[in-house]
Amino acid sequence: MKFFWTLDSARRHNYGMALSLLFASLFAAAPPVEASTVQNVRIGDGEVIVAFDDLVAEASAFSLSGPDRIAIDISGATAGGSGASGGLIRSVRQGQFDSDTTRIVLDLNGPARVRSGAFAADGKSLHLQIEPLGSPDLVGQRQVFMPPLAFRAEPPSRKPAAKVALGRPSQGLKLPKIYGPTDSNRPLVVIDAGHGGHDPGAISPHGGQREKYVTLAIAKAIRDRLIRGGRVRVALTRDDDRFLVLEERFGIARKMKADLFISIHADAAGNETASGATVYTLSEVASDREAAKLAARENKANIINGVNLGGTDAEVSSILIDLTQRETMNVSTDFAKLLHREGSQSVNFRAVPHRFASFVVLKAPDTPSILFETGYLTNEDDVKFLSSPTGQQQLAEGVGKAVEIHFARKLASR
Repeated sequence: MKFFWTLDSARRHNYGMALSLLFASLFAAAPPVEASTVQNVRIGDGEVIVAFDDLVAEASAFSLSGPDRIAIDISGATAGGSGASGGLIRSVRQGQFDSDTTRIVLDLNGPARVRSGAFAADGKSLHLQIEPLGSPDLVGQRQVFMPPLAFRAEPPSRKPAAKVALGRPSQGLKLPKIYGPTDSNRPLVVIDAGHGGHDPGAISPHGGQREKYVTLAIAKAIRDRLIRGGRVRVALTRDDDRFLVLEERFGIARKMKADLFISIHADAAGNETASGATVYTLSEVASDREAAKLAARENKANIINGVNLGGTDAEVSSILIDLTQRETMNVSTDFAKLLHREGSQSVNFRAVPHRFASFVVLKAPDTPSILFETGYLTNEDDVKFLSSPTGQQQLAEGVGKAVEIHFARKLASR
């Protein structure tokens, strides 16, 4: 193991295209799996805090002698971020133990062990208490630490594992109004304001703003900007303070045959200095799970990206779904990059603006989808920006430009 020192397409294919991709896929290599990244390792008085940019599966730690050191293994993470030293800890190193595990090594000034440890309430940082030992012979066994159940990521895996069903909108759920041009050939963009009703989302400590209201205001601003542009049709999953289950949100987009789905959210963090927008698209692991689940459904008479799976066997269905979802993910990724490029002229983005995650609302197999975390409600400056009409208009302008360029490119490519 090598260590390094840490430093501070069209929406729907026709059947012929799907089959062409099917044969091409037999010779294609699988893309790498995305994982959480270690943001930093902070050293305090007898304490070590390892922070991540997303959820991890689990962590463990054990002591070694000759020389004295403590190894921390993080499952579901990749190495990165900054390190520090002080007190018992002489230096910090990081390396990739295997494809799914990062190992952090604390080089010590003397024998020591991990006395106790636990994850933070949001699952995004690990806190370890370190104590010195009189002799290296007193080092203990490996200790395992699990994030809170509600914030526990599964280890990355290339094996399909069905976990979350692809939902449909409730039978009685009324589809939303479509705004903009009456020409049904114009692209349809569905904007989803996150949270709502009894689910307030994040609540800001700087004024008490609730995420459900902030996201709705931003979604309406984006809708109005797209209507003014006159180039696309647009719909909102909700235009008032109502609750929708996650599957209903992207289910609405699928039922309306949307060309693009944008879910609007506002982030929260334990560190109030965290700020900036982030664009999320579906991770490879989540894609595999959903493709497997959809292929295994009893009712195979589903239209996926224009291909009717009713007459295909399980293996062919699985491959076609996988191809469809990979194409959808590619389109989603292209739009995410475009949104960052156009939006960054007026919106502050995080240092790594495009990330991958397993958000349920991103799991429609045939609708390009992004989740736009517009900023942090826990950051005072971000809150002012997100809750102000000026900030909302700037966000809407960035999204509007990205949407129009996205569909202009697709039209030109035809």
